[in-house]
Amino acid sequence: MNKQLLIILTRYPEIGKTKTRMIPILGEKGAMELHRQMTEYTVNKFKELSQENIEIQIYFTGGNNILMQQWLGSSLTYKYQAEGDLGNKMKSAFIDAFNEEKKQVILIGTDCPEITIDLLQQSFNLLTFNQDLILGKAQDGGYYLIGLNRIIEPIFNQITWGSNQVLNQTLDIAKKLKLNYHLLPELPDIDRPEDLSIWEKVSRLV
Repeated sequence: MNKQLLIILTRYPEIGKTKTRMIPILGEKGAMELHRQMTEYTVNKFKELSQENIEIQIYFTGGNNILMQQWLGSSLTYKYQAEGDLGNKMKSAFIDAFNEEKKQVILIGTDCPEITIDLLQQSFNLLTFNQDLILGKAQDGGYYLIGLNRIIEPIFNQITWGSNQVLNQTLDIAKKLKLNYHLLPELPDIDRPEDLSIWEKVSRLV
């Protein structure tokens, strides 16, 4: 059984429910299309990790298993995201993973197209040795990646999700818990209209 797991959080593309911050500039259909493209880009980029004994699971909202398989393919594992805020969704996914006896688990979304396979492999390696927590620093004050080698529930609690304090609050908790943590290089997320130029550069290379 694979001991390393990559979790990707996403949403089934539905008009008016995805990339809502982009709707003023792209319209509801355009925002949905952006989300669809970014998810497909992320999933396709990392599919090859399965050849290196790294399992990939997609945690989703909206739609259902059949729709997700029709969209992204039947070779992946699909699971429903838990209810509650982002912290609870992530915490629940990690709990599932460690209950399945995974040893190193990394979770990402689909908003950061500059994440590379090298960054993921580096994170898995760090978790294998002496790091308790891996965080990818996002330019907006959040994080684009989180990796654990065991469940550490406090890092998902009392966080102001969606604010520019997410990373700092998480690090404060990590320091109080005396965790060994590693910060990956800062990368941009694509969440707001001013971020669209990042995606335009990436999509030209696809």
